[in-house]
Amino acid sequence: MAKRKRLLPTPGHAPAGIETKSMASPSMASPMAAPSAPIAQVAGAASEAAAMREMSDYLADARAKGLLLTTLPLGKIELTHLERDRLPAEDEDMAALVDSIRARGQQTPVDVTRLPGDPRDRYGLISGMRRMTALRRLHRETGDDRFARVTARVLPPTRAPDAYLAMVEENEIRADLSFWERARIVLKATEAGAFPDRAAALKGLYGHVSRAKRSKIGSFVPVVAALDGWLRFPTALSEKRGLTLAKALEDPATLPRLHAALQSETPEGAEQEQTLLMRALAPVAAPVPPEPPAPPAPVEMRQEGDRLILSGPGIDAGLKRDLKIWLATRR
Repeated sequence: MAKRKRLLPTPGHAPAGIETKSMASPSMASPMAAPSAPIAQVAGAASEAAAMREMSDYLADARAKGLLLTTLPLGKIELTHLERDRLPAEDEDMAALVDSIRARGQQTPVDVTRLPGDPRDRYGLISGMRRMTALRRLHRETGDDRFARVTARVLPPTRAPDAYLAMVEENEIRADLSFWERARIVLKATEAGAFPDRAAALKGLYGHVSRAKRSKIGSFVPVVAALDGWLRFPTALSEKRGLTLAKALEDPATLPRLHAALQSETPEGAEQEQTLLMRALAPVAAPVPPEPPAPPAPVEMRQEGDRLILSGPGIDAGLKRDLKIWLATRR
């Protein structure tokens, strides 16, 4: 009896209603053709969402800490947000900075903070005044859009003392500030209400420097208070002469003399101005009293009968004149 063969439908041609199974082993099945399991799809989506949340949280934290850089239009930055410690000056360093940015672009970011409550979305400058000045100058001179924006690090809003400290610390590292400039920011930060008094401002802004240097800065503060706006070359005031002025200003009579000296002449240079100040500190000579008149020469007088005889070195023309006048008045 012949063996009956079993007929199988060819793949893709199964009769309707008949479900076919692949004859290939599971190991030979194409992975691209295998449908994804629902649990794998859910796990993948959850993992992707978690990664996005982690990246978003990281960027938000970095932005809040001022770790991200951005570019801002120059016009959106308020330069007078803080009173600056470094006074503007046209010097070789400034010219070199302009040339560097012209050739290579801005290499170091400035620090800004968003001004709260400002509907114009503006920022206050904390540090980087010279870079801002150079960019503004270049944009004004060239009109090049490269210089119309500034690379900035946006720091979180800070208390005024922290903002002043951030500015001071950067300039202490990058710039050789004069004692006048250091003392001036102590005075201005106090006047702005960032610190309750000058002593607190001095300690808060320069607590990281040596005690001797901090003491010298403190000695310059009353000099700045007395002469700010009077000097044409304040940053050139030497340490020695500044301390001399500080000591002299302990006498209330000194300040009027200094002001009078500065009003009397217009110095053409720093050395001439400082010489003028030192000359004003010279002790004022006391007026010499007039010498008392010499005592009159002696005159001797004797009587002989009805005659009165006068003799001695005091008998001169003046005495004779006076006697004649006196005798005339007795008649």
